[in-house]
Amino acid sequence: MDDKRKVCIIGAGPCGTSALFHFDQISDSSTEVVCYEKSDRWLGLWNLTWMTGTDEYGEPCHGGMYKHLWSNGPKEGLEYPDYTFTDHFGKSVPSFLPRPVIRDYLEGRLVMKSKSDLKQFIKWNTSVRYVRYNKQSDDFTVTTEDLKTGHTSDSNFTHVIVAVGIFNSPEKPYFDGIETFPGRIIHSHDFRDATQFKGQRVLVVGAKYSAEDMALQCMKFGAKSIVTSYRSSPMNYKWPIGIEERPLVKKIIGKVVHFLDGSSSEFDSIILSTGYKYKFPFMETSLRLTSSSTLYPASLYKGSLWLQGGNRKLFYMGVQHQFFTFTMFDAEGLWICRYITDTLPNKLKSCEEMKKEAQKWVQRCNSLKDIHEQIDFQADFIKDLSDETEYSSDVPKANTFFHKWDNDKRANIVTYRDQQFKSLYSGTESAPCSKPWFQNFDDTIGAFV
Repeated sequence: MDDKRKVCIIGAGPCGTSALFHFDQISDSSTEVVCYEKSDRWLGLWNLTWMTGTDEYGEPCHGGMYKHLWSNGPKEGLEYPDYTFTDHFGKSVPSFLPRPVIRDYLEGRLVMKSKSDLKQFIKWNTSVRYVRYNKQSDDFTVTTEDLKTGHTSDSNFTHVIVAVGIFNSPEKPYFDGIETFPGRIIHSHDFRDATQFKGQRVLVVGAKYSAEDMALQCMKFGAKSIVTSYRSSPMNYKWPIGIEERPLVKKIIGKVVHFLDGSSSEFDSIILSTGYKYKFPFMETSLRLTSSSTLYPASLYKGSLWLQGGNRKLFYMGVQHQFFTFTMFDAEGLWICRYITDTLPNKLKSCEEMKKEAQKWVQRCNSLKDIHEQIDFQADFIKDLSDETEYSSDVPKANTFFHKWDNDKRANIVTYRDQQFKSLYSGTESAPCSKPWFQNFDDTIGAFV
């Protein structure tokens, strides 16, 4: 094989487009990049669809976005150092933003800061069916299907970047008697509009971010009452009247749900906010990441380079539990790009050295005691990437925003989205919201900006 590199990026969400963006910035003529995207739009999860289950091609619906969603983290913790929210909107905007505003910002950077039209590198409506590594030729064969025509084809690549995210394969627990429940049961992945639960008694199973938001969204849009059910520990927020927490579901008999503390109540609907599985069925077994939700999956150097096969030419992006999201994806994308194009400043370590370093991160990850240690861990992870790539050294400093964010939630779970922060890069103080989040029902770009 000649020195020409051919890179496959699977997925054009925030991860895949960050990788595309950095390849475009480096403009290495010896590197060809192709991105496969199963839908006809980029930015993945940040697109809203009315569909649930399967899409028009019979493919599992990738996105779990819903109407009226607002970011549950301050924009100052997600902001690109080279393209601030002030750059995009031309003025100060609030710290917590609705989905359409976030998506507009993400697209703005891809369009305004790229040297090329990035869409020319994307093959739309194309699903990756299988990826295998060819040891003899030291490359990958990627089998794809054009979803419009049904045509399948094989292409060879020197490197593969898996950027499909980890929020597309719902974890659905079983409870004794759940099949007798006469109301609606959905996973939060299929949640689309909180107004559908107006006047209802809703059970939300789960105790993480999606459960928290499902409960607040349903109450905001008129649910009669909400109970959240936790497996290991309660969220322990100061909930508004109408929301309460109980231990895990024990059994269900018709409309009546019985909990482990001996209590029981009737419900009209059940929302399973029970997380997602790491699932990459299109990857050959030796290339397939299997993990539970964690801040640092095992077998990944720098949180992205796969060490168990593929001769260190396979990468995963965005597979960590996330606080920083966009800037973490961006730092990963830049490191991967520089690794592939041989533009990292330091000499590459041996595979054994990489494995030892990755294991140290895993061990530290496993020792974390609370959310504040987790926040600092991810800040250090981004700093580690930044030190090798000269990505902005200010990005890890956003950990201070997330510490405050968690404290604000503990103080008042209803009002934390009304708080204001100051940009690390522009120094701009966020504008106050026109209305408190719990009373604001218009999330359009026009109304918001």
